[in-house]
Amino acid sequence: MFPEKAVVDGLADAAHLAEVQGRSLWKDARIRFFRNKAAVASLVVLIAIGIFAVFGGLIAQYERDFIDFSLMGANQTKGTPSFATGHYFGTDSSGRDLFARTVQGTRISLLVGLVGAGVAVVVGTLYGAIAGYFGGRIDGIMMRTVDILMSIPFMFVLILMLVIFGRSILMLFIGIGLISWLDMARIARGQTLTIKNKEFVEAAVATGVSPMKIILRHVVPNLLGIVIVYATLLIPGMIITESFISFIGLGVSEPNTSLGALISAGAGQMQYGVIWQLLFPLFFFIITLFAFFFVGDGLRDALDPKDR
Repeated sequence: MFPEKAVVDGLADAAHLAEVQGRSLWKDARIRFFRNKAAVASLVVLIAIGIFAVFGGLIAQYERDFIDFSLMGANQTKGTPSFATGHYFGTDSSGRDLFARTVQGTRISLLVGLVGAGVAVVVGTLYGAIAGYFGGRIDGIMMRTVDILMSIPFMFVLILMLVIFGRSILMLFIGIGLISWLDMARIARGQTLTIKNKEFVEAAVATGVSPMKIILRHVVPNLLGIVIVYATLLIPGMIITESFISFIGLGVSEPNTSLGALISAGAGQMQYGVIWQLLFPLFFFIITLFAFFFVGDGLRDALDPKDR
């Protein structure tokens, strides 16, 4: 009986060992992430916000630029949130449906954050990987260029561009994209200096693989962990930047809007006792930022090689 038990225990241990040995690093990171309750809850919140931003307009009773003249000016206090009237979040000071405008504002703010992070990831990772891999004079020239660009006051340049070329979503994308990749380039370059001395890179060099193929096939894939974490933490920064620009009146132009513009307009109506114009956009703004930060922290803990 004991030999049979020993065989069963041995098979169980072998199966468990095979499971552990067969688990990839990405699978292990995924398990770690889903053990983080705060990160998982934040991910669910982000998915819900994304659904709201994409499909919220389908349940809106009014278009974002439709004006209810009976709720303008002195009568704006009548535009309280109500399901009976179809103004779920009430109306703004111009008699426009706040629900439809909050949907669009959330969509634009998320789009600015995602585009800015996307530019930072693609441009910054490739730039930093190339500088770190080649090293020497090429590295020196490329990174000194980054230092010079980082010394330029980013907010001043962005405001100047919007004033000179006009307020538009395109100019926001260009302005944010011009600077957002700089930090990512420095991070990618530092990691590349370590990766390029690994055995698999040296083996690729010995077999005659071209430098750009090594960068794209061996260096960049090994940067994905830190790149993903940095991107999730960069998106809130992009949203805050866009919201600040819109708050001071230099963001997207009417009839388009963003969360920053809605918060600015709502703050101006607080003196009249109209609080819903501020509360709803501010709510979506805050929970979006918190959700991205918690997801970023969860990814950082899951992908941290020191914890494996």
